[in-house]
Amino acid sequence: MRLTALITGNVQGVGYRRFAQRYALDFGLSGHAENLSDGRVEVIAEGPQADLERLLHWLRRGPAHARVQTIDVQWSEETGVSGFYVY
Repeated sequence: MRLTALITGNVQGVGYRRFAQRYALDFGLSGHAENLSDGRVEVIAEGPQADLERLLHWLRRGPAHARVQTIDVQWSEETGVSGFYVY
């Protein structure tokens, strides 16, 4: 499966993308985390749905200095990306 999560809140400049990358790699997921120009962070991850749900749990928590307000989630079929990158 493919998870696309758009995270709103105080999520830029607080280590959120590296936090997402750490958990994604721990769970064996592929994809990327990227700051968007509107202040949100986009996380796209692919892998087994159970592992994506685990990642989503941690995305809702965020790192210590983040304040996650909302996460817009979309599910779709995986596209076959590999690695997990921070942009």
